[in-house]
Amino acid sequence: MKSVAHIALVACLAATPVAAQEEEGNSDLRDGARKMSEAFELLFKGLSKEMEPLSEAWREMLEDLGDLPQYEAPETLPNGDIIIRRKRPLPDTIDGTPI
Repeated sequence: MKSVAHIALVACLAATPVAAQEEEGNSDLRDGARKMSEAFELLFKGLSKEMEPLSEAWREMLEDLGDLPQYEAPETLPNGDIIIRRKRPLPDTIDGTPI
């Protein structure tokens, strides 16, 4: 019975340095993860600064495309002309002439 206790004690003592090394490795892992997080944060901040002028242009383009549903699909006439008709015609002006 004493030999089993001795073996258990030796096994516990042998595992102790491994646990200490494992915590040190976890510390390195945590530091690496923190540094990666900071790097990604800096990357995204830089990208957002670079993309800001483009986002303004996209916003303007999307506003222009908001009028697109008012038109039918383009038609090509036999002579090669392309016509894009309005879905709802514009109202006539006061004097009766179209706008």
